[in-house]
Amino acid sequence: MGAPSPKAPLRVAVLASGRGSNLHSLLRHIAAGHVEARVTLVLSDKPDAGALALARKAGVPAVVALPVEPGEAAAAYDDRVLDALRGERPDLVVLAGYLRIVGSAILDAFPGRVVNIHPSLLPAFQGLKAVRKALRAGARVAGCTTHIVTADLDGGPILLQAAIAVRPGEEEAHLASRILQLEHLLLPRTVQLFAEGRIHVANGVATIAPGPTWFERPGLDLVSGALYAEGF
Repeated sequence: MGAPSPKAPLRVAVLASGRGSNLHSLLRHIAAGHVEARVTLVLSDKPDAGALALARKAGVPAVVALPVEPGEAAAAYDDRVLDALRGERPDLVVLAGYLRIVGSAILDAFPGRVVNIHPSLLPAFQGLKAVRKALRAGARVAGCTTHIVTADLDGGPILLQAAIAVRPGEEEAHLASRILQLEHLLLPRTVQLFAEGRIHVANGVATIAPGPTWFERPGLDLVSGALYAEGF
């Protein structure tokens, strides 16, 4: 018998609306060998999104600008997104700064395989302006969360979290930038957990099977003073 075939990299589709810093981080960690995945599609509802330019520069096979048509219903737009996704057959769909709510058609087509990153320690401060909400609530600790996307906005099963202390008098933009540093680690780590087949979801709860961590992995820019959830 011959040697077993190497496992194919996880096929990842990324939906993004903005400059694409989380996409850039994911691509960088893939190139460095930390994530066993391949981004095969980047799609944006904004034709001028920086994420599209990043994807083209990185040689992503499918880069799709898909603006919303005048008067187009959300469900009709999701159907067009779903057509693009099905064409690339991703194993995982990642929302990286995607500013649209993903509807049931996409969620049903990829059950348990649509992931979002949110700039708060969910379930606290769901929705938009999460960092601002945390500051106004007087939170002493802030951070970010990756979770499975469900019909419950920012309410799906939590995967990973990372936290930092809020500094006295810290302004929203500064805290948001520090949280973004955590996002740039947490999202690639989450994708790698899927690549390792270690994430299991049952009864609305996600669990991570035991395995190697990233705490001792060389070449990672861990954020000083941050706390990372079990499974990182």
